[in-house]
Amino acid sequence: MQSAQPVSPASPSRPSLAYRAAILTVVVAPLIGVVLAIRLLWQSAVSWTDITLLLVMYALVALGVTVGFHRMLTHRSFTPHPAIKFILLVLGSMAFEGPALSWAATHIKHHAVADREGDPHSPLDGFFHAHMGWLFTKQMEDPNVYCRHLVKDPIIAFVSRTFPLWAGLSLVIPFAIGGWHGLIWGGLVRMFLTHHVTWSVNSVCHTFGKRPYETNDASRNEWLVGLLAFGEGWHNNHHAFPRSAIHGLRWWQFDLSGLLIVALEKVGLASDVYRVPPEQLARRAARTAALRSDLRAAEDAEDAAATPLVGAAASE
Repeated sequence: MQSAQPVSPASPSRPSLAYRAAILTVVVAPLIGVVLAIRLLWQSAVSWTDITLLLVMYALVALGVTVGFHRMLTHRSFTPHPAIKFILLVLGSMAFEGPALSWAATHIKHHAVADREGDPHSPLDGFFHAHMGWLFTKQMEDPNVYCRHLVKDPIIAFVSRTFPLWAGLSLVIPFAIGGWHGLIWGGLVRMFLTHHVTWSVNSVCHTFGKRPYETNDASRNEWLVGLLAFGEGWHNNHHAFPRSAIHGLRWWQFDLSGLLIVALEKVGLASDVYRVPPEQLARRAARTAALRSDLRAAEDAEDAAATPLVGAAASE
């Protein structure tokens, strides 16, 4: 099993008032945008430009998070061309989910202590906490503690340092194209969808779904999140093989992010794409089957041992 090695956590600190106010704004503003969007729909005032802006901006920004922030930056699943690295990091920054370095540091800590004490967003502390409540209880993790190697990369450091610029552009661009309607659909509604789909990986995919592999956490595969989050919903697969560039390990597990990485590899814009060797997949599946067989046998033995006692109690 591959997993991140635990690291010594930095001492927790209560988020500042300014930080909590910023998070509240980022959470509430998209919700207001959705309400306005519903009103526009009710009035039949939505154009194809609005819908196109929503879909295009959502796809680009979501891939920036899934391929850029997650698989490329955090797990080093592949090596991109410098131009592709820059573009992916900029697109990920447009998600309004924090600077690249802070995002990576938080996710690295999540893998180090997944669903145990110290996990930034485990459902063991409540579903709402895992989904978005954790954003209000503490600031994102320190990159100098969890990903010092990334801090030294000039491209990553630059994009992370200029995060407000890229986040702002994600609202300015749809406004420039579609006016106020463009801002609502391509900006605020897109933010709303991106946030809640991303947060569903933390909450839904650690609560609902299937577990084809035994892991030291509660990660699960949930097909709907896999579809909406471009492959991130195959979360148990990911926790079983964190470095894999491909999360959809079966032909029917749609993974748009993985397909993009493979496409970049084929045109020479990505290299060192990490894939789980078939024999490793087979060993892991066999080990999971054996563990579950032993568990069922132990449960059957406990039931068998308890049966005479139940019968004796009934006869008295």
